[in-house]
Amino acid sequence: MVQCAKGAFVQKILIEGGERLKGEVTVSGAKNAVLPILAATLLAPAEFRIRNVPRVMDMTTILRLLEQLGARTGEEGESLTIDTRGVKQIKAPYDLVRTMRASVLVLGPLLARLGKAEVSLPGGCAIGARPINLHLVGLEKMGAQVRIAHGYVEAEASRLQGTQLYLDLPTVTGTEQLMMAATLAEGTTVLENAACEPEVADLAAFLNAMGARIAGAGTDRIAIEGVTALRGTEYAVMP
Repeated sequence: MVQCAKGAFVQKILIEGGERLKGEVTVSGAKNAVLPILAATLLAPAEFRIRNVPRVMDMTTILRLLEQLGARTGEEGESLTIDTRGVKQIKAPYDLVRTMRASVLVLGPLLARLGKAEVSLPGGCAIGARPINLHLVGLEKMGAQVRIAHGYVEAEASRLQGTQLYLDLPTVTGTEQLMMAATLAEGTTVLENAACEPEVADLAAFLNAMGARIAGAGTDRIAIEGVTALRGTEYAVMP
């Protein structure tokens, strides 16, 4: 049964073939790639231009969150400009994070850059409960002090330390979170049993364009050699 645009339901759809299809379509950027990339802009006080950005509600939400943290954003066609030099706020509020689980990805970048972060526990995911304990355990092993208070994750570290991390589950957001945090850590971080999805590799390519040193993204073993600072860049999101 299929619901039509006007709300009515039909039992079947009949397609009469026989005609050759031709033409061109523009493939927009992947939502699951653009969200962590936008969160990663928080790692550096710089200007960014992100191209091939999909027009989806989640993107609007994370842009509102970046602005709440002090970034300035602009849109032109399928491109975004983001200026994170004014980011000083460390608190990602509940009213934004609850609507999109990927918002929790600002935790690692804020902690790595500013030394502190307060991020509301995520919500709004129709798939079901997917706890972020692997994110928090990983950050603690990198030297962060982490606690949960009044519905917020509060994390603090003067500078994160590189370490060996084995993920009990190959979580995509967990891999992305820890990979971003590790870019500014002291020493080398190795993620074992990491997620291998294409959006993880795309995030790593973006981070490397910022000056990070990441090898192995797209496999289950990712090595991140920490650097002291990252820079702005221009990047096209994968289709």
